[in-house]
Amino acid sequence: MAFIEPVRLEGQHLVLEPLSLEHLDGLKAAVSDGELWQLWYTSAPHPERMAAEIERRLGLLEQGLMLPFALRRTDNGQLCGMTTLTNVDAKNRRVEIGYTWLAKSAQRTAINTEAKLMLLTHAFEALGCIAVEFRTHFMNHQSRAAIARLGARQDGILRNHQIMADGSYRDTVVFSIIEGEWPMVRRHLRHQLERR
Repeated sequence: MAFIEPVRLEGQHLVLEPLSLEHLDGLKAAVSDGELWQLWYTSAPHPERMAAEIERRLGLLEQGLMLPFALRRTDNGQLCGMTTLTNVDAKNRRVEIGYTWLAKSAQRTAINTEAKLMLLTHAFEALGCIAVEFRTHFMNHQSRAAIARLGARQDGILRNHQIMADGSYRDTVVFSIIEGEWPMVRRHLRHQLERR
């Protein structure tokens, strides 16, 4: 049995559905909410490149390197973004939660918190991970603050870590939650959701 397999995760505010090309139109609409592809420090795809991005993620799923999801709101049934478990290291039972983007209308709501709670629960409790990483662009201060609010700790900064599509260099900030911290983080995230 593979370390990762497509799975549907259901919460109060959203459902994480295994990504498929059937999500194409809804994800085009979601990424257009806020024109997310114009933010230079993110990797949200342009609507015209959404099909290629879905196919890329599905190819990584076939290789056992990524578990991609589409995010669907429960209040209106609309798709509002994408996320993944990526950089899968089955031998060392580690994954990264990444390649996440949310429609502007879904940002700063309970959706991100619940999505992360469901992904972390799956990683630690179903997959038996010993650590879960988060990575973001150094200049993406909104993302860095959101990751810290989850209870993740900053491990460090990988300087000149990647070359961006425009040729600029990306410094990547790395955060993680380790298995010993998971019970406290889970309690914290549940508390955050109860307050919304």
